[in-house]
Amino acid sequence: MYGDGPVFKAEGASFRDQPYGTELPQGLWTTGLCDCHQDGHICVQTAIMPCISFAQNTEIVNRGTIPCMNAGLIHLALGFVGCCWLYAFPNRSRLREHFALPEEPCGDFWVHLFCTPCAICQESRELKNRGADPSISWLSNVEKWSREKVTPPIVVPGMIR
Repeated sequence: MYGDGPVFKAEGASFRDQPYGTELPQGLWTTGLCDCHQDGHICVQTAIMPCISFAQNTEIVNRGTIPCMNAGLIHLALGFVGCCWLYAFPNRSRLREHFALPEEPCGDFWVHLFCTPCAICQESRELKNRGADPSISWLSNVEKWSREKVTPPIVVPGMIR
């Protein structure tokens, strides 16, 4: 569905050669789970219609293989029965996998079960901070990166002992 590789595959120059490549903390979230106030637009949008923010994130994390509309409608339908978190937490796992992020402050399942809106906001901010704009489609992001000749950074996981 979304492949085994990272969501953002560096092509050509190393991600460390990109202007923002050294500024991002490798293997760490760029914002905290409860830092919703850092992006007012995402915070308000997620508070009113979390399915929209979730759908935008999903399209980016899955490299356009899951259309925004489909993800949003599924999230909305599951929200009516109180279990949208079942659909949302695997998306967080994929995002963490792509950027080698730690499972913080607890497992993805628990974060989405108890803090779905905060988790969705954090995931959206993370994508933005790492060079993807969830408010535009996957294809629009790819076109933007091509036009600007920028490859979003990927985190290369270090060796673990």
